[in-house]
Amino acid sequence: MGMLKSLWTYRGFILGSVKREFQSRYQNSMLGAAWMILNPLAMILVYTIVFSQVMRAKLPGVDSTFAYSIYLCAGTISWGMFSEIVSRAQNMFLDNANMLKKISFPRICLPAIVVLNACLNFFIIFGLFTSFLLISDNFPGIVYIALAPLLVILVLFSVGLGLTLGLLNVFFRDIGQFFGIFLQFWFWFTPVVYPINVIPPSFQSIIRWNPITSIVEGFQVVLVQKQWPDWQSLWFISCLAILFCLVGLSLFRKHSGEMVDEL
Repeated sequence: MGMLKSLWTYRGFILGSVKREFQSRYQNSMLGAAWMILNPLAMILVYTIVFSQVMRAKLPGVDSTFAYSIYLCAGTISWGMFSEIVSRAQNMFLDNANMLKKISFPRICLPAIVVLNACLNFFIIFGLFTSFLLISDNFPGIVYIALAPLLVILVLFSVGLGLTLGLLNVFFRDIGQFFGIFLQFWFWFTPVVYPINVIPPSFQSIIRWNPITSIVEGFQVVLVQKQWPDWQSLWFISCLAILFCLVGLSLFRKHSGEMVDEL
């Protein structure tokens, strides 16, 4: 409760930091914040044109021109949310070392800033993607609401893992270097660009133990097949999300006072 109270008390600082980062990202560009729309729009158009019109890629079991393009966008956007939170959270204390030494504020504000920035980017991109689904007559209907709990689980897992790595990275700098490499392998062991049923059965069981697999598949099932996700498949990542959040918060309480000396 104390952390939640601190976050509420310093909500102005958190929102101000998110706003400043958003503005500084496009401060010296001619189009400004329009790049927030143009970049994801370009990605959606490229995936749609290249895979549906040029390559005419088909998704097994789904009879739709845009099926693979939607599959790819759903996987890329959900993975991007996870990757952005974890990658930024693992370096958030190192990147803000000067601010931590000079300004007195609850350090728990930093994970909140990372999550809000990632959510802002996600909702802009996903809003454009949803518009594409509506325009192309591929909107999934009522099952669209299933994306909300999937997103909550994804954010909790990402911030729990990111906070744990961020604290360890302060004391053991090799953590950040190693995880950057590990994340690249993790991407290819997640069915983002390929359906899991196209790989040999012996590898499918390994990929099933990848906690992100169930979340990415959940997004893809909702948006491509227009069906409810397999809720039972989410128990593993849900348990890991709770575990990492508890471990991260426990490490934070024990070592937050020592961070400034290490930084």
